[in-house]
Amino acid sequence: MWKTKEEKSATYQLLVQQQAVIIEIEHDKIANLANSSALLADALPDTVFAGYYLFDGEELVLGPFQGKVSCTRIKMGKGVCGESAEKCVTLIVDDVKNHKNYISCDSAALSEIVVPMVKDGKLLGVLDLDSSVTHGYDEIDQEYLEQFVQTLLKDTDF
Repeated sequence: MWKTKEEKSATYQLLVQQQAVIIEIEHDKIANLANSSALLADALPDTVFAGYYLFDGEELVLGPFQGKVSCTRIKMGKGVCGESAEKCVTLIVDDVKNHKNYISCDSAALSEIVVPMVKDGKLLGVLDLDSSVTHGYDEIDQEYLEQFVQTLLKDTDF
């Protein structure tokens, strides 16, 4: 858990900078998504899943991630990932047990944030983070994770 909002913001600022450095020298999608998920899982407390689902034109397919075995395919509109992808908006779920459209992949996940990955108006996938605590994500997470995703997409080949 974060001690202060300032500590949280400082950690995210560093993550966005680290992301920019990684993609400066590497443009491969899989390599960047893999390193990106490792960065997030390592830096964010209480994280039980940090990873990507990639849009194949019909549904979301599990991509690089850090965490336990996870759901491999998610239909558009289903679960938090499918909702975020379909609406192309970031979704925060404070308590997954009270979210009627939640798909449980790991019982340790208690809250979730999903950020759509959109480049040039095209949905590429979503960033999915799960926390082992309820109310694990807020507007600070949303602001910086959206920056993080945009930084990733800027120079990564999709």
